[in-house]
Amino acid sequence: MKLTVFSSDGKTSSEKDFAGLPTFEGDKGLQAVKEVIVAINANNRQGTHSTKTRGEVRGGGKKPWRQKGTGRARAGSIRSPLWVGGGVVFGPKPRDYSKKINGKVKALAFSRALFDRAAAGELAVIEQFAVAQPKTKLVNEVVGRIAPKGKVLLVDAPFAIEAARAARNIQRVSLQEAAKLNTLDLAQYQKIIVSTKALEAIIARVNGGKN
Repeated sequence: MKLTVFSSDGKTSSEKDFAGLPTFEGDKGLQAVKEVIVAINANNRQGTHSTKTRGEVRGGGKKPWRQKGTGRARAGSIRSPLWVGGGVVFGPKPRDYSKKINGKVKALAFSRALFDRAAAGELAVIEQFAVAQPKTKLVNEVVGRIAPKGKVLLVDAPFAIEAARAARNIQRVSLQEAAKLNTLDLAQYQKIIVSTKALEAIIARVNGGKN
């Protein structure tokens, strides 16, 4: 599959064929992509939300007033769910949202997502992320030449400290290591820019069956 390769400054580009990139026909792998993205989002949920039932709320042990003769509705506790400050009925409790996904499904989803972005021309290659000085302005200019607008993901293996420092303050730009790249990363950005070193690592990972 051919991809556009940009120079380090983003001013020049050329087409280059990269062997080893996955190829798909039809809908194969699309369901796996959906399942993995749902699982990643679920696994990112902390599940620490918690409310108190009427038995857990402090106070309310005494009956507010006698059962009959007051003209009011009968009440047994000021911590009833009907009262302000009372317990919560069927409220959320801490729980585990995590989902398990088979390793082969993860690998299939990653390969399909990679193929779709590459086939759509939304995956660009840069020779390397190198800046003369660790300045955000320099990185922003390079990114702007390759992807003028939209959310952008930069992928390297690994990032040089200077380049990472210069890029991390750009609001629309996110950074990811090639070894940690996942299906959700490939799906949620409008443009993905990978270094040649990172792309080699990704291709080796895909062909090695790792997820």
